[in-house]
Amino acid sequence: MKRTFLSIITLFIAISTYAQQKDIYLFSYFKNNGQDGLHLAYSEDGLKWQALKGDSSFLKPMVSKDKIMRDPCIIRGADGLFHMVWTDSWTDRGIGYASSKDLIHWSEQTQLMVMEKEPTAQNCWAPELTYDDVTKTYMLYWATTIPGRFAQSDTSAEGKKSNHRIYYQTTKDFKTYSETKVLYDPHFSSIDATIVKDGRQFIMFFKNETKQPAEKNLRIAVSRNLIGPYSPPTPKITGDYWAEGPTTLKIGNKWIVYFDKYTQHKYGAIESTDLKNWIDISDQLVLPKGIRHGSVFKVTQQEFDVLKNSGQ
Repeated sequence: MKRTFLSIITLFIAISTYAQQKDIYLFSYFKNNGQDGLHLAYSEDGLKWQALKGDSSFLKPMVSKDKIMRDPCIIRGADGLFHMVWTDSWTDRGIGYASSKDLIHWSEQTQLMVMEKEPTAQNCWAPELTYDDVTKTYMLYWATTIPGRFAQSDTSAEGKKSNHRIYYQTTKDFKTYSETKVLYDPHFSSIDATIVKDGRQFIMFFKNETKQPAEKNLRIAVSRNLIGPYSPPTPKITGDYWAEGPTTLKIGNKWIVYFDKYTQHKYGAIESTDLKNWIDISDQLVLPKGIRHGSVFKVTQQEFDVLKNSGQ
């Protein structure tokens, strides 16, 4: 009897320890035009997502002439902080940046003028962050159109003013930044890149923005180094609908790529174990109403408990 009691206690401790160590998935997103700022939803299985704080904003946008917060991307930094970048304007040459230790209290928002030296740059859209634990470097990257910079027929992109490519800067401390360079040019208009490390390689999911003939689908490119060079793009991994704003999560050996089926005003998801063969699992998704382009990341159970309680 004594041994049985001790076994039960040991099992209870093990279960409690596992629960404390379990990760919770968070989805950062915006609604409408991004005017009210950062929204967060959570999930334990990557499929059923519930909005936090009654689906109200965690952070109101304060920078740029437009004061919007679209496409919020959040990652956990090596310094223990959460770092966020976002589209702060439709036409500015900068992106928004802020950091937080708990996703509740945020630093002063700043505008990073990443295309300041390109006076004809039309925009800076869908910025993202990826950390390289080998070089101890963060890379921030985004899509910009610079008219006439890349050869392309007028009909293949959204006219002369929307021939996007992916650009980047690097930083180690979010205080000093490298010069802006082209990260990826697949020889067609491309936006909405998101990059994750898997083993020894970096995997980029991005959108083919070609209008005529219409593409508007997601592709993959890979590299041994975060700053490239990246491989030629794969064939499309999404179906016969327009998709944008990919973000990805790997659960076990399964990849899930979430994306905005923006012309259908709903979200989609595909799943794969090899990054080649994809299954549509959109019908399994449960997401907050009106969710738009964002990013998925993980927090601990303890961090989540604090975050959830802050909105009550």
